[in-house]
Amino acid sequence: MLVVQRWQKIVQLVNERGSIRVTDLSVLCDVTEETIRRDLDKLESEGKLIRSHGGAISVREVHAEVPYSERETINEEQKRNIALEAVKYVADHDRIILDASTTAWYMAQHLQNRPLIVITNSLKVAIELSTKDKIEVISTGGQLSARSLSSVGPLAERSLDHYHVDKAFLSCKGLHLQRGISESNEQQALIKRKMITIADHVTILADYSKIGTQALTQVASWDSIDRVITDGQTDMQIVSDLLEVNVEVVRIES
Repeated sequence: MLVVQRWQKIVQLVNERGSIRVTDLSVLCDVTEETIRRDLDKLESEGKLIRSHGGAISVREVHAEVPYSERETINEEQKRNIALEAVKYVADHDRIILDASTTAWYMAQHLQNRPLIVITNSLKVAIELSTKDKIEVISTGGQLSARSLSSVGPLAERSLDHYHVDKAFLSCKGLHLQRGISESNEQQALIKRKMITIADHVTILADYSKIGTQALTQVASWDSIDRVITDGQTDMQIVSDLLEVNVEVVRIES
């Protein structure tokens, strides 16, 4: 395979999968990991992808709000495992908030029918919980974002001023040690920022592809975050670095 053909294949794979690791690209392209790292550096300099810790992320994943139907299939196994872990931190009579991420939707699927109050701006989460009669669901209302099937905008943000929750479970597009958590869409960033302000305890649900990335709009710095739940592909050095800034990290081994 010619070098140019390899570069084209790398960009194609990243765009198809949303994110991919260096180790996987090395096998698929039949070259060393060091060669792949050099390729990724070059392709990032040309604006064709975004480097992340241990791999690369599609430019459209970071800088655009990807339709929900596409997000469901990106790193699905990791997201489901993170969601399964997250529900362990929900107790009877908790008041919690879930955002419009696919991981939060998976979490809603796994929540038992128990006495809870759940506030959400996600249509998918609200519908998922509507069959569980012991869970009281409060929808924020607001402007409908068709791509994310969520409510955003000033009305959605103002509605949260009336509430206080015990725990917030949110995902993000980027998780960066120096720059905190970030989102590709400003409206999503604003409502997540508001969610954090009304919660006593904030948990970020982030698979390995989000690590080391900064998206367009900052949501919060680490002093607003209590816990990160991630998967076993997240580098242990990242875990250590987050512990240094007083963030609890739960790393789920595959």
